[in-house]
Amino acid sequence: MKNQFICSILISVSLACCTSEKSEKPNVLFMCIDDLNDWTGFLGGHPDAKTPNLDMLAAGSVVFKNAYCPAPACNPSRAAIMSGIRPSTSGVYRNSQPWRKSPVLKDIITLPQYFREYGYIVKGSGKTYHDRYYDTLSWDEYWPAITKQRPADPVPEHRPLNGIPGTRHFDWGPVHVPKQEMGDWKVADWVIEQLEKEYEKPFFLACGFFRPHLPWYVPEEYFDKFPLDEISLPEVKEHDTDDIPEAGQAMIRFQDHKNVTGHDQWKNAVQGYLASINFVDECAGRVIRALENSQYRENTIIVLWSDHGWNLGEKQHWRKFALWENTTKTVFLMKAPGVSKNGSVCENPVNLIDIYPTLVELCNLPENDENEGKSLVPLLQSPETQWKLPSITTYRRNNHALRIREWRYIRYADGSEELYNREADPEEWINISGDPGYDMVKHDLVRLLPEINAEPSENEK
Repeated sequence: MKNQFICSILISVSLACCTSEKSEKPNVLFMCIDDLNDWTGFLGGHPDAKTPNLDMLAAGSVVFKNAYCPAPACNPSRAAIMSGIRPSTSGVYRNSQPWRKSPVLKDIITLPQYFREYGYIVKGSGKTYHDRYYDTLSWDEYWPAITKQRPADPVPEHRPLNGIPGTRHFDWGPVHVPKQEMGDWKVADWVIEQLEKEYEKPFFLACGFFRPHLPWYVPEEYFDKFPLDEISLPEVKEHDTDDIPEAGQAMIRFQDHKNVTGHDQWKNAVQGYLASINFVDECAGRVIRALENSQYRENTIIVLWSDHGWNLGEKQHWRKFALWENTTKTVFLMKAPGVSKNGSVCENPVNLIDIYPTLVELCNLPENDENEGKSLVPLLQSPETQWKLPSITTYRRNNHALRIREWRYIRYADGSEELYNREADPEEWINISGDPGYDMVKHDLVRLLPEINAEPSENEK
């Protein structure tokens, strides 16, 4: 009897310890959306955007209103987010560089790996890394396969739908299939199934959506929500690019703009992007509701981000691959039970490279000293806190955009510059870098740029 009593006490203590350890380590729902700029209801980037599900999540989270990507391209941005290492340190600047072949990143412990090391079940589905450079080391389980991040999408016949010759995937229009056949819908299905399971350990569950990445093929019901005669085009200033230095102009996709306007496709393109956003909003909403209806709702951190912004004709530029506001600003919000001041908006410029150290701190894991970002927990607790750190975006070697307070400063590898006061000039139409009155401002901003500008790592053969 005495031994049974002692055994009972030991079991109770052991269970209490396990419960305590589990409660100290919340779950993580890690959601990412490809190529989504600020065209959402809660960010107000476009008057026609319809994102009711993201708006609902934002209303119960901390929204980082001025969040910027590490790089305005899928592969280098995602490699930086998942590794915690800047592109300028790793040398991964382009989509064509296998990031695990970077000498700096070849043995790096990625964000999901780090969570697995500290006892988490780590799995996911959809686009988290750039498609070609998935990472088998990062996951316990991945769907549809550890070497295939996402299921294929149906495509329409007789492409291109927009009539632009040789356009390849720079195309848009409805695909006549049920929405349940779309890859992102299937990714949501799988993630929802995982949220219905029982777990003995905390989980890190990734959910990566591909839309609104090109091509903008989604079912017709989403196009129907945005009639062409009601589409608002981005505001574009004539001669806006005249004061941009040669290095900046070299990044502008002038031919894309000529093709779009020459084939009278500008409104159609905006319609396709808005339709794709509305579709992915519905997919995301299904996952968010599944979490809210699950046993994990009170102990799960939600982080939602997009890898970079997008231009749809501003500065006559299309796609990403540049260093202005539209290409670098992105969607980023977090909901951390018991920590975040939900329903708040943080105005401070922050960077997606800060996600790694933020999640580590929120989940009570030891700091990873290799992280180059900074934990945003102070801003989650008090979004109005003054944040003196700059947000830096890098595109190709030694080309950087810096956002801090009211300033956007761009410095190219050849030393040419752009400077914008975003309070006075929110559209970045007037480059004031040549005005001697701002020399001291530039002097202070230059000192905040990365000191390391690594040589590009190996390109894909």
